[in-house]
Amino acid sequence: MVVALVPARSGSKGVPGKNVADLAGFPLIAYSVRAGVLASEIDRVIVTTDSRDIADVAVAHGAEAPFLRPDELAGDRAIDIDYIRHALGWLAEHEGEEPEMVVQLRPTTPLRDPERLDEAIRALRERGDATGLRSVHELPEPPQKMLGIDDGWLTGLFPQETRPDYFNLPRQAFPPAYWPNGYVDVVLPRTIARGEALYGDRVLAFTTEPVTEVDGPEDLRYLRFTVSESEHPLLARLRESMPDGSR
Repeated sequence: MVVALVPARSGSKGVPGKNVADLAGFPLIAYSVRAGVLASEIDRVIVTTDSRDIADVAVAHGAEAPFLRPDELAGDRAIDIDYIRHALGWLAEHEGEEPEMVVQLRPTTPLRDPERLDEAIRALRERGDATGLRSVHELPEPPQKMLGIDDGWLTGLFPQETRPDYFNLPRQAFPPAYWPNGYVDVVLPRTIARGEALYGDRVLAFTTEPVTEVDGPEDLRYLRFTVSESEHPLLARLRESMPDGSR
């Protein structure tokens, strides 16, 4: 069994009500739920939240909400492994189930292709030596071109670099760098059970196109502009799922 978890705690400070913020007539969380429902390799889509209101919104778009997340796992300092352990513990205690995989579908990365989720799951299955999978996209500039400030002076962040003014070199002088983007991250319960943290030490890379994550209001504004300029296929699937073709 492959379970998708949609993590959606309440109390976001950067964007209040972020998980249910409107994006082209649908709450942000609906996009992640619908992508999981449409993925053929995913058997169940479960929302893990501390809010009954958020749970109800997710259920309205096809998710399950068999439990609420405890408050202590929903604060600013809560980390992913804690809510995943809680979900796995609930499934084991109440249903006697341990999923083969847990797919994280964060509402903050809403625009996904369900077929790409299937590709990620199949890719991880094919690599028996992998301890997890994370999606990434290539950065336009390598981190070696970033700068720090030390006592008012600009300084490079890679003291091991011996090339003078290395941060002024063209980006082609450095190896490609990748940003984890939350498009699809897959956790193996056996990795967590072995005490190997969330993804373990052999994390399979799954490269996607660049995507926008909603961390602040400007990201949400950009997403709204993007969807208004060119309708994403997932939005069309969301409209199809509603009885009257709209929210």
